[in-house]
Amino acid sequence: MPNETGRPITTTVVTSAPCRVDMGGTLDLATFHLPLRHLDPVTFNLALDLRTRVRISPYTRGRVRIASRGFESAEFPARELPFDHPMGLMFGIAAFFDASGVAIDIDSASPPRSALGGSSVAAVALCAAFLVALEGMENGDALKWRAARIAQSVESAVAGVVCGIQDQVAAAFGGVSLWHWDGEGAHRRTPVLTPGTADLSSHFAVAYCGIPHDSLDINGRWVKGFLSGKHRDEWHRTIGLTHAFAGAMAEQDWREAAELMNRETRIRVSMTPDVLDEAGQALVAAAVDHGCGARFTGAGGGGCLWTVGEAADVLAVKTAWSSICSETPGAGVLPAGVAWDGVTIHKAGDERP
Repeated sequence: MPNETGRPITTTVVTSAPCRVDMGGTLDLATFHLPLRHLDPVTFNLALDLRTRVRISPYTRGRVRIASRGFESAEFPARELPFDHPMGLMFGIAAFFDASGVAIDIDSASPPRSALGGSSVAAVALCAAFLVALEGMENGDALKWRAARIAQSVESAVAGVVCGIQDQVAAAFGGVSLWHWDGEGAHRRTPVLTPGTADLSSHFAVAYCGIPHDSLDINGRWVKGFLSGKHRDEWHRTIGLTHAFAGAMAEQDWREAAELMNRETRIRVSMTPDVLDEAGQALVAAAVDHGCGARFTGAGGGGCLWTVGEAADVLAVKTAWSSICSETPGAGVLPAGVAWDGVTIHKAGDERP
């Protein structure tokens, strides 16, 4: 018989996972990759060492408390968790695991609502913590896949829409990857670059230019347009450009990668001009002027942009971007490198009262 108050947490577990920048996003949505399966739809992502840290620990019997930087702390009975709450995704994950008597603390190094996949990253880290605490799993590929799949499934359920999985797999596995969406759930990862690649961090940069505009719903408009039969050629070309971009990155052909990135960005802008807000347009123009590529992260409309190019050119872009971002409170170039490790278990110990 199930415990009336859920599965109590008797051990403290600390995990962390990285956020990401991307190219070829949206194709991880089944709406796109199922009918485009014959084209080998892919998404490129690069995990950033801006990590989200999650700590679960024993708490009052029958209660779930969540504290997260940028949100007001919240606590509810384990059997009455609200999924329409600002932290509804985290409450949804606690409900999936039937967790009870648990305090969840979340701290993210990435800016709020930066379009770097932050909520999905926290979800993966939280799933990993519960898998360790409640199911005794050890860090490894099996845990990474389960954490990613559970996080994506719960996010789709809580949001009431089909969600992609690129944010979750980047958080789970880290590194620089090309993800192949096969349409049957057996997603395949091709590592594009490996640790030790000649000073990769000097060939890209990330800037935060402000909180995204919720009203734009750019992703929703891409989905609606695709379902109605619009822009099919644009999505076909996006797949080809993403494959080519991954190849250029693997060869460390930074100028070619920059040109391919700019071509993909132009396609997105042609479909939804407001995917770049005023600040984003200025950042893209500055990158292009210095011979680099520039692209929004996630669904754009604010948040972050990233650039790729030769090291000297990227350095010049960072200077230009710092000047542009100084006009917006909270905006700026982020101190980001590559996170070669995905979700990580930092501490697990028995702290039974």
